[in-house]
Amino acid sequence: MDWKASINNFKQYLQLERSLAANSVIAYIMDIEKLFSFSLTQDILNPVKLETKHIQLFLVWLKDLEVSPASQSRILSGVKAFYTFLAIEGEIKHNPAELIEAPRLSRKLPDFLHLYEIEEIINAIDLSQPEGLRNKAIIETLYGCGLRVSELINLKISNLYFEIDFIKVVGKGSKERLIPIGGAAKKMIDLYLQEIRNHTPIKAGFEDFVFLNRRGRALSRVMIFIIIKDLVNKTNIEKNVSPHTFRHSFATHLIEGGADLRAVQEMLGHESITTTEIYTHLDKAYLQSVITSFHPRP
Repeated sequence: MDWKASINNFKQYLQLERSLAANSVIAYIMDIEKLFSFSLTQDILNPVKLETKHIQLFLVWLKDLEVSPASQSRILSGVKAFYTFLAIEGEIKHNPAELIEAPRLSRKLPDFLHLYEIEEIINAIDLSQPEGLRNKAIIETLYGCGLRVSELINLKISNLYFEIDFIKVVGKGSKERLIPIGGAAKKMIDLYLQEIRNHTPIKAGFEDFVFLNRRGRALSRVMIFIIIKDLVNKTNIEKNVSPHTFRHSFATHLIEGGADLRAVQEMLGHESITTTEIYTHLDKAYLQSVITSFHPRP
C-alpha cells in the first residue's frame, strides 16, 4: 500500500474497529500526514519502507519545526498506533516505532487557589443579579467536584443523584463516572434550580441541562471563562485563574488533606495514575515552602 491507501485504511480502522470519536480520528490522521510529509523529504513513497532511524529523524524534524515536546510525544503515539495497524494487516513484521522513547516532558506544576482565594472569588459574586445564584453554583460545582469545563456545561439534571450525594458526568472519550458532591455545591445548585432556572424560558433540546444562559440555552465554554475572569478581576488575586484552576485546587486540597491518590484519580477521571501524581509533587512543593517560610533554620 502507498501512503494514501495506508492512511485511508488506518482511518477506517480507527472508526470501525476502535470506534474512536471523530475528533480523535482527525487528530491521528493529521499526525500520520505529518509523517507522510517528512517521508517525502526522504524520498520514501511507501510507509512500510520507513525504518526506526527514519522515525528518529522525523522527531528531529518536528523539533526543528518548533513542535513542543508534548506534541512530539502525542504524534509519536499516533505513529506507533499506525504501525501497529500495519502489523495487524500483515504489511510489516516489526513496528519500527515500538522502541522509540517519547521526548522527556517537563511537568509544570499547575496553579491552584488557596481556600481563602476561592472564598474571595465567591464573595465577589453579586447575588442581587439573576445570574448571581447560577454563577455561585458554577464555582461551587467546579471546585466541589473537580469538573472539567466541558463536564460542567454538559451536566444534566437527570444525572444529579442528590439523594445519595453523587453526580454523574461524561468525561473524555465519552466515559461516564460518578463523583461525590458536597453540601455547599448541592445547596447552590438546588437554589439556582428553584429560584432562577425554573423561571427561565428554556429552548427545545436544553430541558435537561443544569446551567443555562438568559436565552434558555446551555452555557458555552467561553462563557464560563468570561464569568470567572470577571469575578477574579473584582478581587486582589493576581494569578491566571481559569475553570481548570478550580479542578487543580480540588485535587490539591484533597491530596494535602491526606486523600488516597487512587480515589482522587477516580474522581478526576484520569486514565493513568501518573497524571494524578503531579498533585503529589505539588504537595511536596507546598511542604517545602512551609519549611522555608516557618522553620527557624530552613
